[in-house]
Amino acid sequence: MKFFEWLTPSHLTMLGLLVGFAIAHSGLAAVRPWGEEKIGARLYRVLFALVSLPLATVLIIYFFNHRYDGLQLWQVQGVVGVRSLVWVLSAISFIFLYPATFNLLEVAAIQKPQVHLFETGIIRISRHPQMVGQVIWCIAHTLWVGTTFTLLTSMGLVLHHLFAVWHGDRRLLARYGEAFETVKARTSVIPFLAVIQGRQTLKWQEFLRPAYLGVTAFVLLFWWAHPLLLQATANVNW
Repeated sequence: MKFFEWLTPSHLTMLGLLVGFAIAHSGLAAVRPWGEEKIGARLYRVLFALVSLPLATVLIIYFFNHRYDGLQLWQVQGVVGVRSLVWVLSAISFIFLYPATFNLLEVAAIQKPQVHLFETGIIRISRHPQMVGQVIWCIAHTLWVGTTFTLLTSMGLVLHHLFAVWHGDRRLLARYGEAFETVKARTSVIPFLAVIQGRQTLKWQEFLRPAYLGVTAFVLLFWWAHPLLLQATANVNW
């Protein structure tokens, strides 16, 4: 096989989709203060969702339909324990990915969306739980699929979330100043680092809240619906 023979057009398409999503998502986050001043917080949240959600949906469908494109780097799906490991890692990734925004009414713009400075629950483990969740998700799915297409997708997602760590801290510093510096000193990006260093203390009772119960229910629902989701996306000719 020639060196670049595995580089199918779908690799380049996914790279373009990832770059487009990153520019739209992070770009809209960057101009949020200006946008909210012009059209209001609720309307800007709706605009953000109308741009980000369709792009994310296209990414998900395209990934599912092309995940086995390119070169098969490894094949461990038949190895005992790998399937269970992938499901456990995926479940853990959702715990980090989705409780990062606790107020669902703000997400839906029912309440006025605000930029919060949290230091509770999952934030005690990592100041950027969505980045941690995305990395875990990418590790699990890249391990399971083992193709160059999946590896490229995972690398793009991880790089975007690493940028979002810097970008998010920068926006919080601009908004909260010294208050953010105080929270930053008591938290860490790397999971459990601040706890290990004695800068933070876990309070397990903070995890007894509807957001985490909802994520648990979502994981169980997703486990049940995963085959149906794969079948549905396969019907989209992308």
